Order: sequence, then C-alpha cells, then structure tokens
Amino acid sequence: MIQDSPFIIAGKTYKSRLILGTGKYKTFELMKQALITADPGMVTVAVRRVNLSDQSSQSFWKFLPEGLPILPNTAGCYTAEDAIRTARLAREALNTPLIKVEVIGDPKTLYPDVQATLEATKVLVKEGFVVLPYTSDDPIMAKRLEEAGAATIMPLAAPIGSGQGILNPLPVQFILEQAKVPVIVDAGVGTASDAAVAMELGVAGVLMNTAVAEARDPVAMALAMKLAVEAGRLSYLAGRMTKKYTASASSPAAGVISPVGR
Repeated sequence: MIQDSPFIIAGKTYKSRLILGTGKYKTFELMKQALITADPGMVTVAVRRVNLSDQSSQSFWKFLPEGLPILPNTAGCYTAEDAIRTARLAREALNTPLIKVEVIGDPKTLYPDVQATLEATKVLVKEGFVVLPYTSDDPIMAKRLEEAGAATIMPLAAPIGSGQGILNPLPVQFILEQAKVPVIVDAGVGTASDAAVAMELGVAGVLMNTAVAEARDPVAMALAMKLAVEAGRLSYLAGRMTKKYTASASSPAAGVISPVGR
C-alpha cells in the first residue's frame, strides 16, 4: 500500500487535507454536526462576521468542536489595509499566527484583488503571520505570493459559492509544477466529485464551505467530502492508467479458443 506524506503547513502537521468553513449553516448545531462528521484539518472563521468576545452558551464559539485548529480569514475586506487590520485583530483575539488573507476586488464575482492580496501578504509575513492567501489561478501571481513568504497558495477553482467545480485545471497544474509550498484549491467546489478531481490533480488539500453548508443534508455531504478528499488523494498517489485512443481488452488473449470454422 502506498504511504502518503503528512499534510504540513509552515512546519505543522494537520490530520486531514480537508478544510471546512463555518458560514452559511442554518443553525450552529447543524454546523457542529457537519464539522464533527467531516473531521477536517482546520476550520475557517470569518473574523469580521462573528463576535470574537461573545462567550455565552449560545455563541458561535461554543459550537466549534474541541481541538479543531482555527484558520481565521479576512473575508469581507476590500483593501489591503482592512485585511491587515483584521489579521491583527484575529491574532490578538484567537492567539494564532494563522491567517487566510482574502481581499475581494469585485463584489459581483468575488474575485480576489491579487495586487492588494500580495501587498497584505508582504506586510503580514514580516509581522510573523502564517499567511494562506486566497488568489486567482494565475501562476505568475502564485509565484509572487510564494516569494513574498506565503505558507500556501490557494487558487480558486471557480467563483466563491458557485459550486461549479474546477473550471480550468490547466492553470492549477502550472501552479503545482512550480510551487514549493502546499497548493490548496479554495472556492468553487460543489460536490464530492469536484473535491476528488481537485485532489487527483495533486493539490495538497481542498477548502470549501458552501458545498457543505447549503447541501440538502449538510452532515451527509460533510462525510461525502471527507471521503472524496481521501479517495482523490489516494487515486493521485496510485497513478492513473494511461489514456488510450483505442479499446484495450482487460482479459488476456493467450489461450483464447478460436471460433469454429476459422
């Protein structure tokens, strides 16, 4: 059996290559059950959309399963300055150097402002943050983010929340060929097959939120995504067969009895 390498980001090992978001669930209890079922490597939390100081019995924080690493993100930021400020707030409140940098450039497509993302990454890396930037699938920008000290490269597969899967795998493959840090597909996954396809490309992990939170049965979809990420990773390690133009019999030809009369 093939032995996989651990999933490591900035020197820390995570138990799963699946990263789940915590937004859009109908209830906190439903979110909790989905997270328990998926058992992800970490969970993302939008710092600007939760009350960091609320520790009441019904607060968001009370429904996070114990022991899950938290990846705060700067969702909702439209400038590098806002993202930097939000990251500092997250580190102070949550006592973690991890930050998913997300700087949106367009409110309709939710595509990232890659220049602002690069700017914020440079500042935050100098301040000791472990930066995981959400970016486009542009290999040039991916290279610049890595040179700036990003701990991962996180290209979108499709627009955030669209559920369209990997629309163009080629740029992701280009990024994989050059990257020396983990590449994590972020945004656009809609179903389990999308997650498996992403992993079969060779990415280190997949981050998703809407695909689980807005599924008809989020808990069942959480399990499906967990298994899909594991299956896709194993399939990648196993190595697919070579595609052929013509058919190729799966049974050996030796010893086949010739038809009568021939």
